[in-house]
Amino acid sequence: MTDPADFYTGLVAELYAPLRSFTSDPAEYAAFIASSGEPALELGCGDGDPLLDLRALGLDVDGIDSSADMLDRLRAAATARGLSVTVHQQRMEDLDLPRRYRSIFLAGATFTLLATDDLALRALRAIRAHLTDGGSVLVPLFVPAPTPADQVGAFRSVVTDGGATIRVGVVDEDWDAAARTRRTTLRYERVTEAGVEHVERVWLLHWHTPAGFRALAAQAGLAVLDGPDGDDAEEFTFRLGRAGT
Repeated sequence: MTDPADFYTGLVAELYAPLRSFTSDPAEYAAFIASSGEPALELGCGDGDPLLDLRALGLDVDGIDSSADMLDRLRAAATARGLSVTVHQQRMEDLDLPRRYRSIFLAGATFTLLATDDLALRALRAIRAHLTDGGSVLVPLFVPAPTPADQVGAFRSVVTDGGATIRVGVVDEDWDAAARTRRTTLRYERVTEAGVEHVERVWLLHWHTPAGFRALAAQAGLAVLDGPDGDDAEEFTFRLGRAGT
């Protein structure tokens, strides 16, 4: 499976939070919203990191994600924290919401989960349609390196409070510079006294160079307000606004 809506389901959705290698710093996105304005929209909000922390700060932030399982986990976490939250199960490229936003952002390089340039362009056009005049969009991007050979077959493990061992590892990968894709087969496992649950999923990343992303943004009617200098950066962030406003 390569569709994010299919990837983040079942066992993967359950194990995602305890196994993830980083969490987003809500202060970074709170500062963006403070400079760009409310209301705000997080694209690919997943299980609520950092959306719930932003709501806890009293910010007017909605979210969208394509995975129903991840949104169920977000809603449960919001209830446990006593937070009200508005989220929608939608794909970025098919965005169709009742509100328009001063701030739209992705927390991490979720944009690279869009598998083709055509999907990326559709998403940027949908983002523009939901952005108010004077608002801005924050899009972090990166160029993923191939997984080192000695890490293929290695697993990252965590022991849960209940005593289960959960782990994830790369079991296969295809890195294609011409197509700008990295297709990684990940194996998720949960080991308990009852046995081993496991699932393998294909995680597809489709990356953009700075020049390529600038061209897509221009096609979508978005102007670059801030971005990387040159075209050789491997990790970079664009800030976009509606062109011609």
